[in-house]
Amino acid sequence: MEILFSLDEITQVAQKILHENPAKVMVFNGPMGAGKTTLIKVLSQTLGVNEATSSPTFSLVNEYENQQGEKIYHFDMYRLKSEMEALDFGIEDYLYSGHWCFIEWAEKIPNLLPDQYARVDLSVLPDGKRKLALQVS
Repeated sequence: MEILFSLDEITQVAQKILHENPAKVMVFNGPMGAGKTTLIKVLSQTLGVNEATSSPTFSLVNEYENQQGEKIYHFDMYRLKSEMEALDFGIEDYLYSGHWCFIEWAEKIPNLLPDQYARVDLSVLPDGKRKLALQVS
C-alpha cells in the first residue's frame, strides 16, 4: 500500500494502516523529520492509548497501555551501538510478546527482528507532503 498525505491527514493514514491487519511488530524507516514518531503516536491513539506519548530516544523503549489493557511498545534504536545492547535490555521478550511493537531505526537491529513484521517507509516530498509505503508480511 502506498499513500501520499499531509500531516493533517495522519489520523486517517493510521486507520488505513491498521485496516491492513499488519503484523504487530512494525518497523518505521525514514530520515529524521519524516514523521515516524508522529505516526506512531497517532497509531497508539488509534489503538486506544489515552496517555501522552513521546519519543523513547533516551529510554530506548516506552510502554503504553490502551483502554483494553493491551500493551503497546515504542522503540527508538537510534542510539544503539550494537545489537548486543538491544539484547541486554531484553528486546526479544518485547518482540515475541504478542503486543504491538513500533520500532524506529530498526536497521540497527536487523538480525533481531522476527520473521514476520510490517515495514513502513516514510519520506518527505518537496511540497512537504509525506509518502508512505506499507509492506505487510
